[in-house]
Amino acid sequence: MSDEFRDIIETFDNAHPHRDYTIEIVCPEFTSVCPKTGQPDFGTLTFRYVPDRKCIELKSLKLYLQQFRNEGIFYENAVNRILDDFVAAVEPRRLTLTAAFTPRGGISTTVTVTFGRDERK
Repeated sequence: MSDEFRDIIETFDNAHPHRDYTIEIVCPEFTSVCPKTGQPDFGTLTFRYVPDRKCIELKSLKLYLQQFRNEGIFYENAVNRILDDFVAAVEPRRLTLTAAFTPRGGISTTVTVTFGRDERK
């Protein structure tokens, strides 16, 4: 997977960095490809984060997530990679990313990963 994926993510200055508040972003059309079967995987990603100095620009997030459309990657790896890239670009105080994948073969999977850092700088 290319490190250039992360370069797509854009941010803007948080107008209220002195305040803790939560931003929730729901992306119901995430797609990737199972590396074992080549079958498409579909899921809903829910980002819940407390911004610090920056917020994510939504169109860039959409374009970033579209890069996974043809990427052979397991659910767990995709969710952790997305969290790492989001944290590197946005530097939030806290982030929880939940990925609820649609059933395949009668089994559904939800992967949740979190990031939190000490708010004292």
